[in-house]
Amino acid sequence: MTTRATLLATCALLAATPALASTSDILIGMDEKIVYGPNGPVNGPPGKDAVLVVSIANPAAPKIRGSIPLMNSLLGPPTNLQITPDGKLGLVANSVVMNQDGAAWKVAPDNKLFVIDLVANPPVLKDTVTVGSQPSGLAINKAGTLALIANRAGKSVSVLTIDNGSVKPVAEVPMGEQAAAITITPDGKRAFVCLNTVNKVAVLAIDGNTVTYDKSLDIPVAVNPYNIDVTPDGKYVIASNTGAGGINGDAEVIIDPTGPHPHIVTIMSPGNGPEGFAISPNGKWAAAPLLLGTGGTDKDWFKTKNGELALMSIGPGGTLTVTGRAKLGALPEGVAFSADSQYLYVGNYSDRDLQVFRIVNGKPVQVGANIKLPGQPASMRGPAR
Repeated sequence: MTTRATLLATCALLAATPALASTSDILIGMDEKIVYGPNGPVNGPPGKDAVLVVSIANPAAPKIRGSIPLMNSLLGPPTNLQITPDGKLGLVANSVVMNQDGAAWKVAPDNKLFVIDLVANPPVLKDTVTVGSQPSGLAINKAGTLALIANRAGKSVSVLTIDNGSVKPVAEVPMGEQAAAITITPDGKRAFVCLNTVNKVAVLAIDGNTVTYDKSLDIPVAVNPYNIDVTPDGKYVIASNTGAGGINGDAEVIIDPTGPHPHIVTIMSPGNGPEGFAISPNGKWAAAPLLLGTGGTDKDWFKTKNGELALMSIGPGGTLTVTGRAKLGALPEGVAFSADSQYLYVGNYSDRDLQVFRIVNGKPVQVGANIKLPGQPASMRGPAR
């Protein structure tokens, strides 16, 4: 074969080869339906929401590599989306829809899970799956074979298998109470669920695709547990409580998830409104974007001009210690770490932008100016680990 023919054959092969999956993506869910003004939230029509696929291959310079017009909601914790560990699929749960009522728009529960093909260039919607009512926080196991979704209106946890790019619901676990967020331990044997309206964390047992709930293991925590994550070594589960519902009880509750009876080992407060929360892949850090409002009264909620990032070290016994703080924009929601745990990203909902921080000697140092986004970032997450 001539050199020219060889070159042409190689080019044809490359053109026919699909793009490789990347584990350096994060997903950002944007909600354009709800706008916060001086008198609180204003509901608007649907049709402008999107999910962004953002490459952080260069962690200091995020780059949008895809925008998919999919409905997304602020009304659910900022953990309603996640990427499979191999980087091939993105799962996005949509909590609510807007229905027109005269001149007004009213919120109603949805039951949709969007499956995004991240290998495609640009990424595309691959499938839409029906799950429980008002799906909120979701989690994918470390093996990338199972997804669990906490359903608020459905008061249940949806169980889905992931196999060769196919996502299928296989069971619905009744919880008896609203389920707002969920995390799966690294060994894949347990899940912990935020029962936000009764101020408890529930424990699920996982055996293959079989998931069971033992109510006797419920763990009373602080007020309104709304976000939850687990350390990579499986030693600690941390539930982030926002104190909403008339009592200001914002706190991080650290749980020992091992043994026959998981239990609280310590508790601390990083500040007001830790709705966003994430643990770094190396297990050394936890980050909470603080709303700096209060859950004590409706008139004060979500009305601060700026939020604040609290960076915490995770020490012996699961102890959280704030090592640094940084100014954020208005209504900070989603937060995610880079794969090497050296950078973190925070989305400011009302300001429609993204902030990038590098961790330097335990301090979050902003890298560059705020990055404008084509919408309001309601949630953010990277690959399961």
